Amino acid sequence: MSVTQQQVLDSLARIKSPRGVPLTNANVLSPISASDGKVFFSINVDAAEARAWESVRAEAEAAVRGIPSVTTVMVALTAERKPGAAPPPPQPSRGTPGVQPVHAHKPPPQGGAQSPMARQSEIPGVAAVIAVASGKGGVGKSTTALNLALGLRDLGLKVGLLDADIYGPSVPRLTGLHEKPELDGERKMIPLRRFGLAIMSIGFLVEEETAMIWRGPMVMSAVTQMLRDVAWGTLDVLVVDMPPGTGDAQLTLAQNVPLKGAVIVSTPQDLSLIDARRGLAMFKKVNVPVLGIVENMSYFQCPHCGTKSDIFGHGGARHEAEKLQVPFLGEIPLHMAIRATSDAGNPVVDSEPDGPHAAIYRAIAGQVRDQLKGVIAAA
Repeated sequence: MSVTQQQVLDSLARIKSPRGVPLTNANVLSPISASDGKVFFSINVDAAEARAWESVRAEAEAAVRGIPSVTTVMVALTAERKPGAAPPPPQPSRGTPGVQPVHAHKPPPQGGAQSPMARQSEIPGVAAVIAVASGKGGVGKSTTALNLALGLRDLGLKVGLLDADIYGPSVPRLTGLHEKPELDGERKMIPLRRFGLAIMSIGFLVEEETAMIWRGPMVMSAVTQMLRDVAWGTLDVLVVDMPPGTGDAQLTLAQNVPLKGAVIVSTPQDLSLIDARRGLAMFKKVNVPVLGIVENMSYFQCPHCGTKSDIFGHGGARHEAEKLQVPFLGEIPLHMAIRATSDAGNPVVDSEPDGPHAAIYRAIAGQVRDQLKGVIAAA
């Protein structure tokens, strides 16, 4: 029997808020998503009260997990300051599993401002985390992220792939995976495996048609849970397929995930390059090394005669990389084989390993690996 919203509300009604009223009467709960044994909701409070609510969040998660038909629970604690309110003083981490405490910030060093990277912490067993990002959607970022991960695999590395695109997860479709993760003895999610990769996506936890209407803090909490509450094991590289854009969610993610570098994906035309430039500037602002730019859909290659046509222009990303003094990683054509294998859940690097497109992705992966050699060797 599937869990219902009323069952969740009944379990939450037994929990007292810091104000002494039942949680369901505290006016802090977001709409509850409950289907097929999976439950998601957030507790939205004022930032000044966030510390007092951390234990309530843990109690709520435990209570919902105790419902017999529940298999997966994600409860996010989100906190925002009221207009005109001063920020609360930093507090030490309480170590709540699966959620990064709202105030778990290190104090700024003497005589200087706090580094935006000061909140980062390594993922046990993972040598390097890299982001694949774009300034806008629709440029083939997820396809590039998956095939890059497969290229790194072919170079002998142990690789994981995290689909952090909360609003539009594509990895389930690109990999042909639709199962839900199981839990290990420590209640951590076991990543799904295919193509020799450890794979996790929010798309494994919600239905494909579900609209993810989440606020920025809840997005960060969900991504943090997929990082910290997943049994990744030992990995040389974890590739993170990030949400498109350069808004608050992207900046927060970049500042809280220990990124060793970022790959920017763009198409050749000017409009896409403008957005790619913003994405690159975002990573530089938070001191994340830019590993390079990939020009996707660089040209159309006729599958019959092999003729190349520059539908979106050509060479724009290469020129942008030279202008911004970052590596240019390569050109990926707009080709039916890449599109068809992606739609079928059999990415081209794995399904056509000896083909020209797989060679392009592996060449890009080789440049990324070379830039990460020191980090991987040290780990």
